[in-house]
Amino acid sequence: MEALQASLFEVAATPRPDIEIRVSPRRRKTVTAYWEGETIVIVFPQRVAKRDRQAYVDELSAKLIAGREKSRPTDAALHERAVHLSRTYLKNAARPTSVQWSTRQQARWGSCTAADGSIRISARLQGAPQFVIDAVLVHELAHLVHSEHSPAFYELANKFPRQHDADLFLKGLAFGIRA
Repeated sequence: MEALQASLFEVAATPRPDIEIRVSPRRRKTVTAYWEGETIVIVFPQRVAKRDRQAYVDELSAKLIAGREKSRPTDAALHERAVHLSRTYLKNAARPTSVQWSTRQQARWGSCTAADGSIRISARLQGAPQFVIDAVLVHELAHLVHSEHSPAFYELANKFPRQHDADLFLKGLAFGIRA
């Protein structure tokens, strides 16, 4: 691994991820970059000179970070989405005061506190298909109206048209996590 300064990130407000540089004797023409956990890995062919690598590091890292940010909506975007879903499927019956990603949720996909109107969505769902996140949001929004899993709760939660599809996805994801 080589230590390279990623000049692109020196002015950024967000902390830059670790970047690992690899040189592959099998790679002939192209440079590739991908996420390995929270680290960006950039693989170069041997023919690329060390002095020429910085430009690739800057460009490819920026693209990966932009792509990840797009697939991981902010808490504000999540709250906005919840308000939209409440308006669309629940006739504004649920009014969340805050909606945010939670890294502390390991056993649940989402939770809410009806007393203060807050909703937390497991950060494990970041990057999941939008319909899955929407289904979890609608489920938690329905809890703001009916705290228990009663027939009235399910009638409200099942107004989201892809609730069943999302349940199947989440069961598969839970199985994969356990395996």
